[in-house]
Amino acid sequence: MRLNIRRWLILTLMIGALVFSGCTASDPASSEPSKSGSAETASPASSLEAAGQTGAADFDLPILAGEATVELLINGSPVVIQVDGENAPITAGNFVDLVQRNVYDGLIFHRVIRQPEPFVVQGGDPQGKDPSVPAERLGTGGFIDPETGNQRYIPLEIKPAGADSPIYSQTFEMARLAESPLLTHTRGAVAMARSQFPDSASSQFYFALADLPFLDGSYAVFGYVTAGMEVVDQIQQGDVITLATVTAGLDNLKTASSTGAE
Repeated sequence: MRLNIRRWLILTLMIGALVFSGCTASDPASSEPSKSGSAETASPASSLEAAGQTGAADFDLPILAGEATVELLINGSPVVIQVDGENAPITAGNFVDLVQRNVYDGLIFHRVIRQPEPFVVQGGDPQGKDPSVPAERLGTGGFIDPETGNQRYIPLEIKPAGADSPIYSQTFEMARLAESPLLTHTRGAVAMARSQFPDSASSQFYFALADLPFLDGSYAVFGYVTAGMEVVDQIQQGDVITLATVTAGLDNLKTASSTGAE
C-alpha cells in the first residue's frame, strides 16, 4: 500500500511538472510534456478561438496530409521519427513545417527527466540559439512566425481510438471521454509540450522514455521514434540537435494557403 501511494505521488509530481513547464521559466532541470519552465505559466497571447471548429482545415495552420519521416542528428547519431499526419494533421504539420524552416537546428534539450523513473527528454525552445538567454528561461519560448511577428500556437489535437477525426482544444477529461487515444504515450512516442492551457503548444516537443499512459488524452502525440531510440536514451541536458531534416513525405505538407484557408 505504501509503495502504491509513493508511486502515485511520483506520478502526480511528474504530471505537475508538465503543466508547470508550459510557457514559463524557472526550474530548467525538471520538465515534462509541456513548455518547460516552472511554477508560473503564461496563457497564449491570444486565444485560438477553436470552439466549434471540428476539422484540421478550419485552422489557419500547416497540415500534414499523410505521413512524413524526420531525421534528427543528435550527438553525431541519427534519430528517425515517423510523423503521423493522418491522425494528427495539425500537430504533425506544425512539426514538419518547423523542421523545414530549420527552427530546430542548433537547439538544445533543456529538460531531461530519468529519475526517479524514466520520463521525458524535452527540447525545441528557439531561445536555445541565443547565448544571452539564461538557462532558467529555456522552456518558456516558442516559434515566432516571421510573417506575423507573433508566436504560433496550435490547438491540442487528440484523436480517440475508433473516431473519424481528432477532437480539438480540450483534453479527454475536459471532453468527458472514456476512450483511449489512437496515438498513445508508448516508449519512443513524440508529443508536443504545452502549459496548462490546452492550446499553448508551439515548437517544444518531447520524447517518451518509457510507456506513460497517464499522459494519454492530455498531451498530443504526433509520431514515434522508429530508429535511434538508443540515442534518445543517452541524451543529456544541454545536448544539441545539430540538424533536423525531412527525409520523406514533404509533399504531404500543406500550408494554410494551399488548403484554401484564409
